[in-house]
Amino acid sequence: MMSEEDLKEFERNVRMMSAPKLNNKYSYIQGKQITDHGTGTRVYDINNSRLPSVTTILGATKNQQFLRDWKAKVGETEAERIKNLSSKRGTSMHKFLESYILGTGYDDLTPIGQAAKPMAEKIIDVGFTPVKEYYGTEVMLHYPGLYAGSTDFVCLHNDMETIVDFKQANRPKREEWIEDYYLQIAAYAMAHDHVYGSNIRQGVIMVCTPDLYYQEFKFQDADLRQWKHKFLKRLDMYHEIKFDEKEAIKAEMRPEDFEVDRKDTV
Repeated sequence: MMSEEDLKEFERNVRMMSAPKLNNKYSYIQGKQITDHGTGTRVYDINNSRLPSVTTILGATKNQQFLRDWKAKVGETEAERIKNLSSKRGTSMHKFLESYILGTGYDDLTPIGQAAKPMAEKIIDVGFTPVKEYYGTEVMLHYPGLYAGSTDFVCLHNDMETIVDFKQANRPKREEWIEDYYLQIAAYAMAHDHVYGSNIRQGVIMVCTPDLYYQEFKFQDADLRQWKHKFLKRLDMYHEIKFDEKEAIKAEMRPEDFEVDRKDTV
């Protein structure tokens, strides 16, 4: 009779054998991700063009009232602790998923890593079942002149070319809470289709909580087009905000600030 450890090892080996196969259909353009340490915002340098990230655009244009109310309820210190823990757990979960997709070894023996590992395995066991092949993981995408970002997974899911986003959550999600997840995928689908001539028909959001509650949110074709239109509205809002900020800076500048002091010329 197999021990519990032997059974886990057997399950891991079966999981690795069923990993999706790489299809090099698309030759992805590489760029560089840069973080502005002053603002904390993220930009991408692709083909010598600096583009705002999709997350920056969405962050600048979303209604922050819910977040402010939550911070007021739990307190700034607790809110920061929860945010940092969630971020670290999410990063670890993504690393486990990426290593599975690429077929490379990875482990994280920290308490956070040991919490993230079964979450990744849950996503693999349930979410990856319809995935036959994949085109890339942690793929940098951009829409020339407009925006850029990195998507978790581009694959063939239920025979449709699909953008997949992996999310960790502290509790189960409702669709109305995660509109920005839909907008993020819609932006990446537009960029992928524009640059690579693809036909991304579907977006899938795979969510898992620390107690291994798995959720999946899928949207296709007409629904995906609607989310693309919604993202473009947010993109317009972002450019309006940036324009207003530049105008405000100009208004603060006085003509005398640019005049040369005669004493400086003597």
